[in-house]
Amino acid sequence: MDIFLTNSRSRTKERFTPLDPANVRVYVCGPTVYDRAHLGNARPAIVFDVLARLLRHVYGADHVTYVRNFTDVDDKINARAAETGRDIAEITEETIGWYLDDMAAVGVAEPDHMPRATRYIAQMVAMIADLIAKGHAYEAEGHVLFAVESYADYGALSGRSLEDMIAGARVEVAPYKRNPMDFVLWKPSAAGLPGWDSPWGRGRPGWHIECSAMAEDLLWKAPLDAGRLSQSALNAPHSFDIHGGGNDLMFPHHENEIAQSCCAHPEGSFAKVWLHNEMLQVEGRKMSKSLGNFFTVRDLLDQGIPGEVIRFVMLSTHYRKPMDWTEGKRGEAQGHLSRWKMLRHRGLTQEISKDEVRSLVDQQVINCLCDDLNTSGALSRLFEMANDAGAAKPDSLEIRRFFATLVFLGFGTLDLGRIPRGKAVDNAITEVLLLPWEKALVRARATAMETKDFSEVDRLKAALVAAGVEVRMSKAGVELVPGAGFDASALEGLDAAEWTSWE
Repeated sequence: MDIFLTNSRSRTKERFTPLDPANVRVYVCGPTVYDRAHLGNARPAIVFDVLARLLRHVYGADHVTYVRNFTDVDDKINARAAETGRDIAEITEETIGWYLDDMAAVGVAEPDHMPRATRYIAQMVAMIADLIAKGHAYEAEGHVLFAVESYADYGALSGRSLEDMIAGARVEVAPYKRNPMDFVLWKPSAAGLPGWDSPWGRGRPGWHIECSAMAEDLLWKAPLDAGRLSQSALNAPHSFDIHGGGNDLMFPHHENEIAQSCCAHPEGSFAKVWLHNEMLQVEGRKMSKSLGNFFTVRDLLDQGIPGEVIRFVMLSTHYRKPMDWTEGKRGEAQGHLSRWKMLRHRGLTQEISKDEVRSLVDQQVINCLCDDLNTSGALSRLFEMANDAGAAKPDSLEIRRFFATLVFLGFGTLDLGRIPRGKAVDNAITEVLLLPWEKALVRARATAMETKDFSEVDRLKAALVAAGVEVRMSKAGVELVPGAGFDASALEGLDAAEWTSWE
């Protein structure tokens, strides 16, 4: 099964060919842990969660290694500690717990590895020392800086020349820099701030070196030491398959990762494929505290918006397009999910097993995801499957395939909690309730047209009208519309199958 992904480095959609199909390796940049995850932080977590699910489906659950890091040493964390008077370790530990809880609420499974930068300082120091020895970095006034001019391909990922970057970038002006674009690998730490001993004095790492060191250790050194790399992987040393993150990280973070990693290990290519998701907007505008449209994932959850609704809205837009969170999309998502929840209560007597998720997931959904993670196409297919499942017998293959596919996509619980009721939600709930009745009436009507006996049609119509349903019949077909006085409980003691048999 072929997977096609848009590689940011080549700017084309390419057939994905792993370095080692028995051990597909993925690294995604995670959060800096000083505060609650905002809604924009949830998008890459959800996007790459879907990617990981797809890779595990195609190559096997035991043949994918997914790494997403935590940056737990950073100036923002230091600033938060100074503001609050709290211990830095306490802040980072609490924030990591918040992040994991919030991501779980939106259906994001935990990666195989979630390294913390502070636990890989030795690896960072070793990589920095190696870069100095190879002439790609230099020490100046207690700092160690990467010399961007030493790497000829600097700017290839973002498509910028060094001259353009110097002209347009906001860079730290420092007299000890040989080039304005040179970036920090190590910097001094003042008393009271996190710091570690190094050949260049007590200090802490720069942001970019953290990901390079952690990716090298977990996606090359660890599987190499464990004997988990095939010959094809050994032929591409110090390399892994996919590096992901938001497109705001492309420059300078990912550009700098490539430069320092490829200079430290010139025999490798670092990441083979680069994937970047677009940013998030709210009602067509950039999310900003000054605009009053900034909110965290927890803010939405506390407002009673279920995590699966957040996930649905995120997946309704392709990852390479800007995602616009709107109240309308939220309502539509809740409507669809509410309908599916009602369908689960009616159609499933036994929960979906892990084996069923693997064996029954819909192939058309998989095909959509294989086409550059076309999640909006996958959702469109789910709408079709829901219609078929709504008219099927409980625990039928149609129903179990539909819910196996939902679980695969991260909608395993359909725990919609407190749902702010609205027209979209109410219509969706009644839609699933009335679908089998609509099918029963269609069949009863077809039989009556042949026999000229409309007594069953009249009996069924009377039951529906008594429940507050408007029955519309024409040459085009049958439509059931819940009226203002619709009472779903009036149908609970009845069975649509009394009038017609199921397919």
